[in-house]
Amino acid sequence: MTLARACMAALLAIFLPSLASASAPPENKAVLFENVRVFNGTSDRLTEPTHVLVIGNKIHSISKAKPALPADTTLEVIQGEGRTLMPGLIDAHVHMMFSTIPQIAALTADIGFVNVAAVKGAHDMLMRGFTSVRDLGGPVFGLKRGIDTGLAVGPRIWPAGAFISQTGGHGDFRLPNDMPARPDDFGYTERVNAAAIADSPDAVRKRAREQLALGASQVKMMAGGGVSSIYDPLDVAQYTVPELRAAVEAAENWGTYVTVHAYTPRAVHQAIEAGVRCIDHGQLLDDASAKLMAEKKIWWSLQPFVEDGHSTFAEGTPNRIKQVEMYGGTDKAYALAKKYGIRTAWGSDILFDAKAAALQGEQLTRMVRWYKPAEILRMATATNAELLALSGPRSPYQGKLGVVETGALADLLLVDGNPLQNLALIAQPEKSLVVIMKDGKIFKNILKH
Repeated sequence: MTLARACMAALLAIFLPSLASASAPPENKAVLFENVRVFNGTSDRLTEPTHVLVIGNKIHSISKAKPALPADTTLEVIQGEGRTLMPGLIDAHVHMMFSTIPQIAALTADIGFVNVAAVKGAHDMLMRGFTSVRDLGGPVFGLKRGIDTGLAVGPRIWPAGAFISQTGGHGDFRLPNDMPARPDDFGYTERVNAAAIADSPDAVRKRAREQLALGASQVKMMAGGGVSSIYDPLDVAQYTVPELRAAVEAAENWGTYVTVHAYTPRAVHQAIEAGVRCIDHGQLLDDASAKLMAEKKIWWSLQPFVEDGHSTFAEGTPNRIKQVEMYGGTDKAYALAKKYGIRTAWGSDILFDAKAAALQGEQLTRMVRWYKPAEILRMATATNAELLALSGPRSPYQGKLGVVETGALADLLLVDGNPLQNLALIAQPEKSLVVIMKDGKIFKNILKH
């Protein structure tokens, strides 16, 4: 091997995120959950008391009788005593880098501080029982690699990397005096790979390919106005169909898909015409748009945004006015999703608010406004896992998630109570989640003395 090739191999080993895969526990390490009642992620009821054996990072067996162990297996026994064993929760819309810090800090602080805050936020999220997340915008590749290699604690991350936005779009957080921008002059959010501004099909294609090269499992585009941005009213449709299609083609060539931020019928219709496979938000959609989503088998990633008197935006400001308008469409959006049987995912989409981030599980319980507890838990486990699987070969973790079944990855929660009867248990993770396991490794066990 020449010196040049040796150097290139070393660089690839250092920088390619695909080479930093999650390390599974040794195969001879086993954990037995004795006498647990299982919510398997798809049913509407718990099983009778049973035993669930985990070996390595997978569920090895589920049986009424105590299972026999393979030879040379080190066993740890957890006495369930009738508690509920369920899959780890999945949040389909997060921003790991920006969920717990104020917006001004995200836009002006040293990126080292942002990373430190994100590491703590990732740990806290796992301790709330969220073992997998789909990250839809932010410089998250380093955090993901740190978690996967054991340097930090947090959920599995399906990263989009920088969200792609047009000038003046929902992802454009430049100051007004930064425009007009000089050619190839990148603002702070672009320099840290939080956002990517692109204003033509060729530019969109290039930016999408950059994120895919860095390890994106899906591409995120801003197809309409948003609440937290400063330039764009909610009714503004962003990007043209050819621009959106450029990203779709780039993603499809990598075996994955594009999801878009969009609220309005026009934005959604353009996205569907371009071949987008998932709509995030959509609180202002009409009947015809929902019907089209159902016909085209488009995923709808919805958030239970309702007015609760808490907002990071001051009353009367443009952002707060947009927020109230968006909140007003949530009830209708869920009604349309149910009416047409659209494949609906749940996500929290918490930004710039540490107090709200700490209530991630409580936000899931708000879904009782539209769904039964069993439907909600299915959505936050097996259904959300199906959306993660839409990344196909770009999925960073191979194996089945969101279910408790033989052969599935061992992301498990032991709940002190029955969440199918009392969903509020999910909102009390400190005392209700007595064991938290991710990838076969126990990160919390308050039953152990």
